Order: sequence, then C-alpha cells, then structure tokens
Amino acid sequence: LEVGPDLPSSAAIDRWLGEPIKAALLPTSLFLTNKKGFPVLSRAHQRLLGRLLKLEVQVVLSGAPRHGGKPLGSYLQYLEHLGQHRPPPSAYDLFARGYEDYLQSPLQPLMDNLESQTYEVFEKDPIKYSQYQQAIYRCLLDRVPEEEKDTNVQVVMVLGAGRGPLVSAALRASRQAGRPIRIYAVEKNPNAVVTLQSWQYEEWGAQVTVVAQDMRGWSPPEGADLVVSELLGSFGDNELSPECLDGAQHCLKAGGVSIPCSYSSFLAPISSSKLYTEVRGCRERDRDPEAQFEMPYVVRLHNYHQLAAPQPCFTFQHPNPEAANDNSRYRLLAFRVQVDSVLHGFAGYFETTLYGDITLSIRPETHSPGMFSWFPIFFPLKQPLPVKAGEEVTVAFWRCSTPKKVWYEWAVTAPVPSALHNPTGRSYTIGL
Repeated sequence: LEVGPDLPSSAAIDRWLGEPIKAALLPTSLFLTNKKGFPVLSRAHQRLLGRLLKLEVQVVLSGAPRHGGKPLGSYLQYLEHLGQHRPPPSAYDLFARGYEDYLQSPLQPLMDNLESQTYEVFEKDPIKYSQYQQAIYRCLLDRVPEEEKDTNVQVVMVLGAGRGPLVSAALRASRQAGRPIRIYAVEKNPNAVVTLQSWQYEEWGAQVTVVAQDMRGWSPPEGADLVVSELLGSFGDNELSPECLDGAQHCLKAGGVSIPCSYSSFLAPISSSKLYTEVRGCRERDRDPEAQFEMPYVVRLHNYHQLAAPQPCFTFQHPNPEAANDNSRYRLLAFRVQVDSVLHGFAGYFETTLYGDITLSIRPETHSPGMFSWFPIFFPLKQPLPVKAGEEVTVAFWRCSTPKKVWYEWAVTAPVPSALHNPTGRSYTIGL
C-alpha cells in the first residue's frame, strides 16, 4: 500500500485494513519538519501507521532525505519511536495474542466432555464471574426482604456447574447480601464432578449438594428459586443453552428466576481475504470439497473489515413460557454497505441480560470491558460476493432442530443470491 500525502476517507482506510497488506510504502516527501528540524508525520498519518502496525505490516521508506540535511537514519528513528509508543494492549488483547484470525471449531459441551484445561482458561475471566456475582446478589436482595433474611433460605441450582466458579460466585453473593442459600451443583461431565466433589468436601460443606447428572433428566428433591447457568457460546445459542434450560425448566418454582434471563445473537457482514483463505485451507480428504464453508468458526477477528453495524438475529428468554415448542428460528437481515467491497461472510456476536440491568456482551459496540471468555463466530460464504457502495446485502439465517441435533443454514439473497449453506445440516450440526 503506497501512502500519499492526502489520505482517503476513513471508510476507505477501514476497507484497506480488511486486505492482506504485507507492506506500506512511505515516501520521505510525506514527512513534515518539526521545530528542531527533524522529520515527523501528521496526526492522521500517525494514526494510519498505528493501525497498520497492529497488522504487523512492514514499513518501507522510499526517496532521498529531504529534511535539513538529516540522514535517512533520523526517519527510521522516528518510525521506531512511533512503533514503541503505541497505546499498551488491553487485557483482552494480551489474552488473544497469537489467536488472531486463527480458526477454531466451536465447543460442543453436550456431545463432548470438556477438558480441564478448557475450564481453566474460562475461569480466569476477570469480568464474567464478578457480573454473575452481582446479578445473584441483586436477585437475592429482591427476593428476600430484610425481615425474612434469617428464615427464608433461597434454593439456588447451578446448572452445568463445570469446576464450580458459579457455585463460588453464588456463595460470595449470598455472604454479600446477608441472605442464606442452599445450592445444588448439577454437572454431567464426570471429570468436572470430581473437582466439584473435592471442593464440596474441602471448602463448601453441606450447603452445596453435587448432582452428577444431565440437568434435562434430573428430578430435583425441591424446586429452585433461582437457576444459574453459563451455557452461552459465541453466537449466544450455539452451545444449546435454549434446549438445556428448557429441558431443566421443571426444576424451577413458579415465579422463579433464571440467570441469564435472556440473550440475543447479532450478525454483521464482513470482508476478509485472510479468513476466506484460511477457511479454504480447511479442506479435508474424506468429506465434500466445500464442507469447510458450511460451518461456523470461533475466531479472534483481526485482519478484516466490517461492512455495516451488527443487527440482532435470534433472541431467547428464560424461563420460557413456550418450553414445549422447539427452538427453531428464521431471520432475514438487510445491511446497507457504504463502500465498494467484497463480502466473505458474517461475524456473529451475542449480548445477554443476566438480571435487571446487569449484562455481558461481545458485540463490539457494547463489549464488556476486559472480558475474554468469548471470541466472535464467523459464518463463511463459499463464493466471495462483490458489493457496491450503497447496495443492500440481505441474508437469511435459519436455526433448525430435531430431537437429536441443532444446526444453522444461511444464504445471501441480495444483491445476488448465494448458495444455501449447510442444508439439512449436511456439513455441521450441534449434537443434543
């Protein structure tokens, strides 16, 4: 990318940052002279350079020295100075380092028992559990008036307790609120149950009962005032939280509360040659040559350009008044594109309301600061679609289900129709 003195619009620059840029050419004529006679860049050029350096672009200096006899070395010194004085990375950036544009298969916690190390990564999240604790605290205060705090013991069920971080959060919330609770920690993964039992034996005591069962088939000895779960994936419902919580709704008393109480997925069109190339490289010998384009990937989006703001896709609420129904959904979304570009797929995010006004979000506009438990999800397209500024991109998304599995299907319907991706779940399903 050759950088000239007049920079294009910020929309055009954003568009370039979705391309696989290898090098930026900076002619010496671009530099201004500061009071001491040294070469410097304008604020706008400094900002652009900062964004290019984030993509690890190489900087190529061209032309003869032009600043009061200062050697080329002084230009390089200045560029090095700019590179070293970028703002420090956030906790999220530090956690995500090395995962940029790296495709991962979404977890399937119902079909597969998660490994200890997977739990460990998510338990380190500094934001998620403090938000859960705050939500449980507020709920206990709302449900138990001051005059009943010695007699009213709230029954809390942690559904999908993993290695116990939500149990600990509930116990902390109970102490903080001065409201007593009795906890059932329900977990189907035998490896995680061992950890829960040792916590129960060494720390929690009789206040916590460990239940080694799938929440959907468990018959509880009493109803819950509050069920707490962390079953959300990067696209909200893609780890089958709706099916799990609907299946466990019989555990909840009438008027009982679920944390989280609702969640929505969001989609945005993106351009990224890098991700398209990565997906194309996932071809496997023993399956359809385009199967890799019919499944979503969890990915730390890095070298990409978002063509329009995310829009809400599917929403679920708990407790669910229609829990007997299936959780199939259909949504048609329309996005207005501002610059000429190429559409390679859709980025997916989610937002959830835990309780009251306490939320968690990975949607860029409302991202919970410092939370790193979820990267976005990416739904690719088999054929990149050129789009013109001002055109509308419309996409149809389906969430389909049978008693055994759930899957997504998607197709662009305008400006030109694409293939229907993953019909009947032929390339990708999530097992129940």
